[in-house]
Amino acid sequence: MKRHFKHIIAIIFLCIITHAEIFAEIKLSAIFNDNMVLQQMSKCAIWGKASKNTKVNITTSWNQKKYSTISAADGSWKVKVSTPVAGGPYQINISDGRTLTLKNILIGEVWVCSGQSNMQMPLKGFSNQPINGALETIAFSENPQIRLFTVEKNSSLEQLDNFNGTWNLCEPQNVAEFSAVAYNFGLTLNKVLHIPIGLINISWGGTRIEPWIGEIGIKNLDFVKVPNKRPVTNLSAQTPTVIFNAMVNPMVGYQIKGVIWYQGESNTKSPSEYQKLLPVLIKDWRNAWDIGDFPFYYVQIAPYDYKRPNENSAFFREVQLKVSTTLPNIGMVSILDIGDKGVIHPPNKKQVGERLAFLALNKSYNLKGIAAESPVYKSMKFVESDIILTFDHAPLGLTSFGKGLRNFEIAGEDQTFYPANASITSEGIKVSSSLVASPLAVRYAFKDFVIGDLFGLNGLPVSSFRTDDW
Repeated sequence: MKRHFKHIIAIIFLCIITHAEIFAEIKLSAIFNDNMVLQQMSKCAIWGKASKNTKVNITTSWNQKKYSTISAADGSWKVKVSTPVAGGPYQINISDGRTLTLKNILIGEVWVCSGQSNMQMPLKGFSNQPINGALETIAFSENPQIRLFTVEKNSSLEQLDNFNGTWNLCEPQNVAEFSAVAYNFGLTLNKVLHIPIGLINISWGGTRIEPWIGEIGIKNLDFVKVPNKRPVTNLSAQTPTVIFNAMVNPMVGYQIKGVIWYQGESNTKSPSEYQKLLPVLIKDWRNAWDIGDFPFYYVQIAPYDYKRPNENSAFFREVQLKVSTTLPNIGMVSILDIGDKGVIHPPNKKQVGERLAFLALNKSYNLKGIAAESPVYKSMKFVESDIILTFDHAPLGLTSFGKGLRNFEIAGEDQTFYPANASITSEGIKVSSSLVASPLAVRYAFKDFVIGDLFGLNGLPVSSFRTDDW
């Protein structure tokens, strides 16, 4: 009798387990939830977990098309769905016997917004550090065509397959907590393109660039030590690869248009290394996503008084400028005119986001008439005791908006730089000094902190630069 009873219990238990497996609820990666934005006119991957060896059906409301796959032995599955031109809202039904519905989905343009604290800085500001115009920006921020996703901070020596975060509507209480640079970037795109914009904020204040690079990329750098994968307590967020593993890798494959990047302040002591690190990061992320050379636009760090007497962050800004011509489909914005001497987080984030958007509108969306690049030093020639400088990206010349040019210096054979007289001419910039009879080199705004005073006619500042390699 007991044996018969145990047999009945075993059958009931097996039935319960089987029933639970058949009707197990679909579990999605955190990047897939209500209010999300999918990249338009693409094959967008959707993935998650189900019971093992189970048929998973996905139906998209914009075309009523049904997609099916079988989950693997560990329950994982992935399906690519075709998206139309921008629009919405739509919904997606996902079923393995029980249906999960994702609602209020938009189709549009998706951008990853990443970096350290100047990207992380929310519109509400940091402690005692405000964002210019924040109250007005937040008050008028409700916009059904913009969606916001912030990845929670995490680090790992191993690659993770999920993170924490959720898609939020664009309304004051959410915008106040969201990256000011990313929001102004997305808002500008939305105003011009008139289509939905999805912004994914992956940022962490104070971090160097090395933890943002994956293991495959970091192995190409002989001066960076790949971390040993062993149990570690109190894992530092500065350890190479650990932020990529925990915050980037879980969303690799989510279809995106491109990336904006604002980072570098934590690497200013090693500009020559950063000149190698930034291209490696760009190539590493592009290889991970495997969707070609997607747009990658970044911000040159702002002038700031680092109070390091034997170091000059202008050398770091210089390598950032040099990187901008090393890879296809990348670009840099200068903010030499809007730094803050005593605050490493300059409050004018609106212009930063807008300048990134202007680059994207011109280079990624091919909108004509938007002159989105700062003039860049091209060449020099000697005319008696003067040096004449010429510039690229300045078809209509240069301007100081009526103010004097105070950031030029000039040097001769002794390599000592003296303040120079500089004026705008039809050829470019004429530089001279009564203290240098035979000039050899010019530097512009080549200090930790300056207020840039040379611009293109598009209002974008010329980056700090030098003509020497001393």
